[in-house]
Amino acid sequence: MRYFQKKDPLPPFSEKAITVKEMFDRIAPRYDMLNRLMTFGLDMRWRKKTVRSIKTSSYGTVLDIACGTGDLCESLRKSKANPIGLDFSRGMLNSFNSKAPLINGDALKIPLRDSSVDGVTCGFALRNFHDIHPFLEETARILKPGARLALLEVDEPKNAFIKAGHSFYFNKVVPFIGGLFSDKAAYSYLPHSVIYLPKENELIEMIQSSGFKNVKKFRLTGGIAQLLIAEKVEN
Repeated sequence: MRYFQKKDPLPPFSEKAITVKEMFDRIAPRYDMLNRLMTFGLDMRWRKKTVRSIKTSSYGTVLDIACGTGDLCESLRKSKANPIGLDFSRGMLNSFNSKAPLINGDALKIPLRDSSVDGVTCGFALRNFHDIHPFLEETARILKPGARLALLEVDEPKNAFIKAGHSFYFNKVVPFIGGLFSDKAAYSYLPHSVIYLPKENELIEMIQSSGFKNVKKFRLTGGIAQLLIAEKVEN
């Protein structure tokens, strides 16, 4: 197992997938508690907005990719959707706290039929994928024509004052708290992993070229998080 060095919080690209999987296996037991603590509960508000943005009919099937411990799945279930959780981290699935069915699998090779789901959600995982474009193409494959994809992610604020405060908190305070309660190496990786996210225009173009239309971005809480919504192109 490769642990991150103090001056090297990001793994080599060739080791990214296995390193991220091992990292989430380690931090799973206290993942929810630290999310609530570090975001002051804002992550729950962001997830509720993500669920509302899907706009599926009652009891529609929604796949939550990188479902983690099940926060989005449970919110989807309460909204009368039929969620399915998918994650490659066995540790996360062992800590799952929703009644939704689970798939322990790869987001680049989703074991579902073409055009079989009414919505796809993915929370705070886009930057962790080995390759984003194949992931987007795979989500387009399983979505029904006209169905929605909702991507919830971290973002960089535009306001200089908010940006400075958020940068200090995200890069200094988050790893410190993570080290106190869980795994400092993992919580050092998480803020640095923002570098893996494409620039705004590039990401929107990537989504469009993967089989989606009507791509919209919403900045949340002063721009510290973002929600991207897109619809699968109808045949």
